[in-house]
Amino acid sequence: MKSSGSNTEAPGRGPRVLVVGGGIAGLGAAQRLCGHPAFPHVRVLEATARAGGRIRSERSFGGVVEIGAHWIHGPSQGNPVFQLAAKHGLLGHQELSEENQQIETGGHVGLPSESYASSGGRVSLELVAEMGSLFYSLLDQSREFLHVAEAPVPSVGEYLKNEIHQRVAGWPEAEEAKKLKLAILNNFFNVECCVSGTHSMDLVALGPFGEYTVLPGLDCTVPGGYQGVTNCLVASLPQDVMVFNKPVKTIHWNGSFPEAGETFPVLVECEDGGCFPAHHVVVTVPLGFLKERLDTFFEPPLPLEKAEVVRKMGFGTNNKIYLEFEEPFWEPGCQHIQLVWEDTSPLEDVAPAPQDTWVKKLVGFWVLPAFGSAHVLCGFIAGLESEFMETLSDEEVLLSLTRLLRRVTGDPQLPAPKSVLRTRWHSAPYTRGSYSYVAVGTTGDDIDLLAEPLPADTEKAQLQVLFAGEATHRTFYSTTHGALLSGWREADRLIALRDPQVQLPRP
Repeated sequence: MKSSGSNTEAPGRGPRVLVVGGGIAGLGAAQRLCGHPAFPHVRVLEATARAGGRIRSERSFGGVVEIGAHWIHGPSQGNPVFQLAAKHGLLGHQELSEENQQIETGGHVGLPSESYASSGGRVSLELVAEMGSLFYSLLDQSREFLHVAEAPVPSVGEYLKNEIHQRVAGWPEAEEAKKLKLAILNNFFNVECCVSGTHSMDLVALGPFGEYTVLPGLDCTVPGGYQGVTNCLVASLPQDVMVFNKPVKTIHWNGSFPEAGETFPVLVECEDGGCFPAHHVVVTVPLGFLKERLDTFFEPPLPLEKAEVVRKMGFGTNNKIYLEFEEPFWEPGCQHIQLVWEDTSPLEDVAPAPQDTWVKKLVGFWVLPAFGSAHVLCGFIAGLESEFMETLSDEEVLLSLTRLLRRVTGDPQLPAPKSVLRTRWHSAPYTRGSYSYVAVGTTGDDIDLLAEPLPADTEKAQLQVLFAGEATHRTFYSTTHGALLSGWREADRLIALRDPQVQLPRP
């Protein structure tokens, strides 16, 4: 295998470091390494034509829409993404206010401004608030099994359903009213599937659920686009660090690859045949991609224990569907529209084919700030229904959602949306989903194991392959701040190797 690294690597001493993946984890690692004099040869190999990974903003409908990450979760001093956005002037006064930073949301999504039922009527917001209070109190309870010897049931979903089942018996209402309550709760289950990036809460492990850490602060968006954060990181790198359109095929490690009189332990082979020798490689690719390429991406293969973690850990799909309207059908000041399907219940274990019922998994719509004359709703949908939605044409999605909105508003003449824009994260070849969760059968220890560098025997060969990305952060998995911190963590690991004066931060 002939090396082609020499045509892009500057000559001279110092370790060569390759970062695989130009998302926020890879960019964070590269920025920190480039800022240290011991690392003059850093390259980021990005499979696509753009940096940012799962952070991606686009201009559409006359404004900025988020294709990837939407909110800064927990925008406060402990959040490095918030600090980065604030430092570069990407946030407004409201987002930066002390008051916003101190709000404790518990990581829960706010209640809707309007709630529509599938029969065409409005749902009482008082009833929605009552069910929301019940659901989120039970969800908070489900975080309390972290340190018990054995969780009562394997999954968060089972725990919630058992608790709800007990409460239904004590509800004084007639059957129809009970059904409506359960239908509202079903919507909250679907919202939580979007938050957790899973098809069903039955797939999310109960024991480790409380390990995820919620930072204080009212979740906020970046007015000019979330990608402004990663653009700032790219701008801070030396000009030749980023290499675009370079998908990696195989990482050959624990080897001996000669080039220009030097021998390297790692060789990164790209899809186009190009090869880059290196002393260290920081792998920041999404877990979904790793799952799909597990058998071919590493040579020799990952140790069995690590490979098993990749297979077992959860990685799901959460997509967005943007709809543009000539005129709003929702009331002024409305921020969030909920959809309640009266024939659904979290207590019924039915699994209809997604093609028949995919729209029922759509949790509702968030109202985007008006772009001039454009009025835009953003719907969220997770799981297998979300993946099925990706296989449809824009026309089919538009038709389905037009029917849906006419049905729930009770207005058969409701004008169809002007246009639709949706995300397709499961179809994206270098992502294959949205973000990770701790699946039944896995724990926080598995996340730590995924983050461990290779080879495990560091006395003979130190830190050849390192791992970063949101799925490798034990308490902030699924978040951009978890991804950024993981990139910094691996950069610091390398810096500590070359610079004994540096103290590795405690996890």
